[in-house]
Amino acid sequence: MSDASHEPQSDLQSQLAKIRRSGEERAAERLAAQLGYPYADLSKMPVSLDAVRLIPETTARDAKIAAIEARDHAIAIVAENPGLPATKKAIADLQAQKYEVRIFVVSASSLASAFEFYRFVKPPEEAIAGKVAISEDRLNELKGQLVTLDAVHAAIGTLDFAQSSPNDLLQILLAGALAVRASDIHTEAGEKIAKVRFRVDGLLHDIYGELPLPFYGNFVSRIKLLSEMKLNVRSEAQDGRFTINLAGKDVEMRVSIIPAEFGETIVMRVLDPSATMVGLANLGLRPDNLAIVNKALARPNGLILNTGPTGSGKTTTLYAFLRSVNNPELKIITLEDPIEYRIEGIEQTQVNEEAGYTFANGLRAIVRQDPDIILVGEVRDLETADIALQSALTGHLVLSTLHTNDAVGAVPRLINLGVKAVSIGPALALVIAQRLVRVLCPDCKKEVPIDAATAEKIKGLLARLPERVDRAAYEHPKLFAPVGCVKCNGIGYRGRIGIFEFLEGGPDIEATILHEASEIALREVAHRQGMVTMQEDGILKAITGATTFDEVAGATGELAW
Repeated sequence: MSDASHEPQSDLQSQLAKIRRSGEERAAERLAAQLGYPYADLSKMPVSLDAVRLIPETTARDAKIAAIEARDHAIAIVAENPGLPATKKAIADLQAQKYEVRIFVVSASSLASAFEFYRFVKPPEEAIAGKVAISEDRLNELKGQLVTLDAVHAAIGTLDFAQSSPNDLLQILLAGALAVRASDIHTEAGEKIAKVRFRVDGLLHDIYGELPLPFYGNFVSRIKLLSEMKLNVRSEAQDGRFTINLAGKDVEMRVSIIPAEFGETIVMRVLDPSATMVGLANLGLRPDNLAIVNKALARPNGLILNTGPTGSGKTTTLYAFLRSVNNPELKIITLEDPIEYRIEGIEQTQVNEEAGYTFANGLRAIVRQDPDIILVGEVRDLETADIALQSALTGHLVLSTLHTNDAVGAVPRLINLGVKAVSIGPALALVIAQRLVRVLCPDCKKEVPIDAATAEKIKGLLARLPERVDRAAYEHPKLFAPVGCVKCNGIGYRGRIGIFEFLEGGPDIEATILHEASEIALREVAHRQGMVTMQEDGILKAITGATTFDEVAGATGELAW
């Protein structure tokens, strides 16, 4: 009885609230038209915490304004009535700070919703929404201290988790990751405590395993706020990113949070721009392979595919290709998901599924921009593959990635996507397959003897290398083993290098694809071309002391030579 009597009353109140809000919005829209300002409804617009904090809360409430978006020195603000004296003064103060101010008229309800965001705005010294600013002195201090994984562990251990801010931990983790060249920071909740791990040169290392769960919960909230995620959502995966402002460069952090059994797990990918400032000569390409790459990049059209699993260095390689050909005479446009690193002089665009800017639609739009070179982050479906191939056939050099195990597997993969074999051969300029292997630490590696059986295998490999490979570098093979020192965190390896194989386009491969696009037939073409496989390239790097047979086997499988 009581439920029945209350439900109509509740519906009535809801309807009245909607009517009142609708009336408010109409009144705000009329006022905007009268005063000559655009109207906005904040229930349909995003609000940036970076922008909100630009106006102190007391000023915002007194002047009945709020900042909702800020880019460089342009700022969008909302006001209930831009003609009020207090509002005019607040706007004049922003203009005096050299802000280009754009004003929107909103209802009182919209403005009240903007004020709600001040709940998430911390004092300036604690604020970390969108960007983390570490002073140069503090950064140098931390980087000078956190030169090893053990030092990062010790620094975290000095924190008083009952008193310290999550930002204290964050600064140690960020500076430590940069100092030891970690590619990822992993934080994971356990039943009673949480732990931190760094991925360095492809392998995970335990950093700290005793974070109290209450402190870790606050840390997760801080990362969510920073990455512009939903604070109150704990049962769904979320993705975001933020920027670390360092002297001379910005380091992007790509963040993924997923729910786990005892709490949320965070992975922060460190996108240090200096990590991709690698020239062609420093990728690990042999001189003969470098010649093949330069030949393909000099073409006015064609498709260059880079294949390999996630984390094999494909993006770094393709960015090195772009930088090598980048000049004012060429228009280069990229389509990425997401944009990982910024390259000066290149137009970079990002996939936005919600806005309909998919790989396929984006690629169609890019072609209409008259580019010379196009980078497509990944060929994922038939539509994208078809457009990429057609673009390569009609005067564009197209670079992209594809997930296959080796170079010859790229063609069957395209056919499996539904691409017609007749389109692949004429468009294909070059297929690259690559992996990353760890480089022996030059400060502590030790030479080891070569046994007779291994010496015979090395001799056989060198004998069957194609003529284009300069054998001089391999005539006196030497093998080294990892040891471990302070400079390599006791691991024995420091840094990674690529191992590659190349399948070139041309009449031979075109005819093969038309008649039999099987991996067996394509391997025969690769053999006739004189392909040096990834494993063979890795072995060549091992006998010159760059890496070890174990690393090559770990990346390519058991050595078959």
